[in-house]
Amino acid sequence: MIPLAIAFTPNYFVQAATLLRSVLDACPEGKFRVVCLLTEEIPVRMQDKLQRLGAGRLALEFIPLKGRLQGVYIDPRYSEAASLRLLLPELLPELDRIIYLDCDIVVRQDLARLWQETDLGDNYLGVVFEAAIEGQAERFRALGCDPDRYFNSGFLLMNLAQMRADKISEKLLEACRVPYLEFPDQDALNQVCQGRVLPLSPLYNSIRTFFIPKYKPEFVRLYGEGLWERVQREATIHYTGGKPWNLLTVQFGAWWRVYDTLPAEIRDEWKPGRMYFFWMFYRTPFGRLFDAVRGLKQRIG
Repeated sequence: MIPLAIAFTPNYFVQAATLLRSVLDACPEGKFRVVCLLTEEIPVRMQDKLQRLGAGRLALEFIPLKGRLQGVYIDPRYSEAASLRLLLPELLPELDRIIYLDCDIVVRQDLARLWQETDLGDNYLGVVFEAAIEGQAERFRALGCDPDRYFNSGFLLMNLAQMRADKISEKLLEACRVPYLEFPDQDALNQVCQGRVLPLSPLYNSIRTFFIPKYKPEFVRLYGEGLWERVQREATIHYTGGKPWNLLTVQFGAWWRVYDTLPAEIRDEWKPGRMYFFWMFYRTPFGRLFDAVRGLKQRIG
């Protein structure tokens, strides 16, 4: 089984299920050991529903970690759950590698292929660089990072064995004890692991700006024209910024299409807001016309 790690709270249960459904869809033959890092324990009924979602292809483990990040700065804009990834090397001493994913992701690439074909060597992480846009480069430099090598931490292929050998968890937690980092765990990972990361294709973690034509020059400069077109068609979507369950954001329909395939027993755990009703419209011919016009406006300017 391929080991995956995700982190979520009970109010993100449906988003976690949507992520896992997309993983299974993108890797029809794959089987996964899923380590769920929890700041709050989730009800047994939710655990059982996730087990049934996998239909034998998911082996789930639930690890409560409330209080394990004492002294670490957590920006109030973000959940503590995301920072739990910093503990993975010590939490899972039996594993040499793992794939970590944020729960605001729809996977569209085969993770088994990535797992089988990627040799991390002595690098700590396999990552996707962000392709810095205007205004970001100065912040990245202030962190001591090369703007072209700053990576997004929502999708990581982690070399747990090497991280343990070099006591990286300890260094990451220490780096997170300062209150001025804008994205605390991500900034700390970039500071501590720089120079020891393996670049991955942007197809494995396409953030919001990778789908916005305005930022195409920055993407093409780093990744090339051909990959831009492939990202639009087939990349894993990471909803950095606005979430499709809250806003009409980039690749809005991709998340809802996966959500619609969830079993009713999982969807019943969540009452979707007004964006669900917009999704109902979005699926009609009028909605597709609206989306085409919106896309044209983005391309023009």
